[in-house]
Amino acid sequence: MDYWRLFLGFFRIGLLGYGGGPTMIPLVHVEAVQKYGWMTDEEFSEVLAMGNALPGPIATKMAGYIGYKVKGTLGACVAIAAMVVPVLAGMILLLGAIYKLKDSGIVGGMTHGIQPVIGVMMAALAYDFFKKAWKSWVKSKTIAWTLISVVTLVLFDLNPGLLIGSALAYAFIESTYLLQRRRKKRREPDRGISA
Repeated sequence: MDYWRLFLGFFRIGLLGYGGGPTMIPLVHVEAVQKYGWMTDEEFSEVLAMGNALPGPIATKMAGYIGYKVKGTLGACVAIAAMVVPVLAGMILLLGAIYKLKDSGIVGGMTHGIQPVIGVMMAALAYDFFKKAWKSWVKSKTIAWTLISVVTLVLFDLNPGLLIGSALAYAFIESTYLLQRRRKKRREPDRGISA
C-alpha cells in the first residue's frame, strides 16, 4: 500500500509539475505533508534546504529522500521513477508538437497563463515558511535573513545556492557555539556558598 501511495503521489507531481523542479515543490509539500503525512512541515523545510544546497534537480532529490524515508531504497526508486516517467513521456510525446507550434499564439498564451498560478503557489509556500520561521526562531534573525535574501537575490542577482550555503554555514556555526556553551555551563561546578 505504501509503495502504491508513493507512486501515486509522485506520479501526480510529475504529471502536474509544469516548469520543472522549483514549481514542483508546492506539489511535493501537498502530497508529502498535507495528504499522506509522510513528514512534518519542519522536516519538509529542512529537506528542502538541504536539497537546495546539493547539486542536481531539487524535486528528484526530495522524491528520493521521501521515498527512502517511507519504504527504504525500493521506496526511493519508486518515488523517483513515478516523478520522472510522466515528465519523460510527456517530453517524448509532446516535443514534436510543441516544436511545430512554438511560434503559435496558443502555446505562448498557455505559457503566460500558467505563470501567475505557479507564482502564487510559490508565494504561498514562501509565506508559510516565513510564518513558521517567525514563530519558531528569533524574530530579529528572521527579519535579518529575509532582508539579506531579498537584497542578495533581487538586487545583486546572487546565485541562490551561495545564499543557502551561507545560511547553512551560519546555522551550523551558531548551533555549534550554543551547544558548546550549554555543555560548558553544565560542567562548571556550582560556585555558591555552602553552609
